[in-house]
Amino acid sequence: MIFTRWSAKLPGTQRRAAARSGRAAPRAAGAAPLADAPAASGSGSVPAARAEGAADRAADGTNPATADEPVPATAPPTVDALSVHDILGTLPALVAVVYGPEHRIAYVNGAYATVFGPRPAGRTAREALPELDELGLLPLLDQVLRGGTPRTVKSRRVPGGAGPDGSRDGYYTFTCTPIEVTDSGPAPDPEAACGAPHHGVLIFGADVTDQIESAERLRVSEARQRAAAVTLQRSLLPQELEQPDDLRVAATYQPGGTDAAVGGDWYDVITLGAGRTALVIGDVMGRGVRAAAVMGQLRTAVRAYARLDLPPHEVLQLLDGLAAEIDASQIATCVYAVHDPNEGRLVYASAGHLPILVRDPDGTVRRAAEPTGPPLGTGGWLHTSGSVPFGPGCSAVLYTDGLVERRDKDIDDGVEALERALSGATGAPDIVCDRLLRSLGITAAHDDDVAILTLQHPERTGHDAELFHNAALELHGGTEAAPRARAFASGVLTSWRFAPELHDLGVLAVSELVANSLQHGTPPMRLRLRRTDRRLIIEVTDGDDHLPRRRRAEPADEAGRGISIVATIASSWGSRRTPGGGKAVWCEFALPRG
Repeated sequence: MIFTRWSAKLPGTQRRAAARSGRAAPRAAGAAPLADAPAASGSGSVPAARAEGAADRAADGTNPATADEPVPATAPPTVDALSVHDILGTLPALVAVVYGPEHRIAYVNGAYATVFGPRPAGRTAREALPELDELGLLPLLDQVLRGGTPRTVKSRRVPGGAGPDGSRDGYYTFTCTPIEVTDSGPAPDPEAACGAPHHGVLIFGADVTDQIESAERLRVSEARQRAAAVTLQRSLLPQELEQPDDLRVAATYQPGGTDAAVGGDWYDVITLGAGRTALVIGDVMGRGVRAAAVMGQLRTAVRAYARLDLPPHEVLQLLDGLAAEIDASQIATCVYAVHDPNEGRLVYASAGHLPILVRDPDGTVRRAAEPTGPPLGTGGWLHTSGSVPFGPGCSAVLYTDGLVERRDKDIDDGVEALERALSGATGAPDIVCDRLLRSLGITAAHDDDVAILTLQHPERTGHDAELFHNAALELHGGTEAAPRARAFASGVLTSWRFAPELHDLGVLAVSELVANSLQHGTPPMRLRLRRTDRRLIIEVTDGDDHLPRRRRAEPADEAGRGISIVATIASSWGSRRTPGGGKAVWCEFALPRG
């Protein structure tokens, strides 16, 4: 469809076109005016339609007399016919024009006058436009005037510059553009006229108040969400670390980045009894609430499995199956280590986690062996346990990959940097954590979560050394084993200057544990007494791996009351299987403070 032909059929179109064509060019000789063409009776068409038909016939060559007649054309309005003064005056943006080295005012539009008030033409910007000085634009005007390059400053606050009543502050982005002010035409204002040509600057201020306020609301919302996310993450971590008798421990957690996503890093310290301590650190892959939820379930499960006092590799074996049941798409790395002060070693199992670093008293740093199994949740793998020496004066660090992993470096480089930092890190465990964070360049803007667990086995001297003692006795079968054990325990407890009541309870506990081992256990058997600054520990080991349990003895029973007696008089008791086969049964008595 040709719209130019059909538009001629609108009523009145022909007369307007004829008037324009009459002004544009003389009518061809002998041609009748289009407006005076007779109407065809009964045709129902308007004169414009008949005129269009004649024009069509002329185009087809059927009317030679009109073939050379020019087709009327309507000229669109040109930019030259528009008034720049009127255009700038209707803009909602702030517009001001200054000229000359002193930046004299040539023009300000209505929007500018509404915000800052009217400004007299011809005055210098420094005396008549004080707002430019407050906004820091005067030096910018000098740069634009000298360099001839536009400059922009973003989001400058203008007090009372937003809203029709100026009830709130506004924000504007100002662009200063070099121009040339000439006298080629009439000045918008007689007072603004100036000798030409002059180099000047056009100041254009775009209102960005709504964008700034929206961005600020978004920042506040993100900060609130992040605070809630960090609170959730920290609530899933231990609120206060357990402090073992023989170790000093400290931990730190730093959330990564500034987004609201929480991570899956966790750590824990679990006292197992008999002076033994479990230490665990792990990392669920990914970020978000789902990772944090998996982390919380794994941490709870670790504490439950730790109460069974299983070897480290068996704990990870149980966690592996649980992780697959929780979410098959989530995997996690984990290290579970157990410290026994009587052995002077850390026994550990690692599920795809980074190696434990141990610092000797002379500053030498050693890595524990490679991971003893794949990450949790992969399934189908038997984990194994390893060990690393950890005697008095040693310290160790367990950590997540956020501490050592960088996008532009190999992770081994990060572990080596951590080794160097640990070799010179001395002081209390919490101080060591802070030093490691600083040495590895961890800031609040770090893009990954970081968890660090530091432990130290202090060397005890002087009065502290007097509070820690060990005594052991090898037991042999026979009727003399129980009396010999009671005599040994009585002498040791007397030398440790325990109160008579605690002395008697300790001897009674030794008697019951030794009698239970002699009746149900097999050689070799050993009695061990240990004193710390907070508790008395009694432990009996033998070669049988059947663990005792507490049960209710009937009145007619002649046995079965030994463990119940121990559980009644002691602060706590428990049993575990030993690595070489056999079991250990222990109990603890809390020492009075002071």
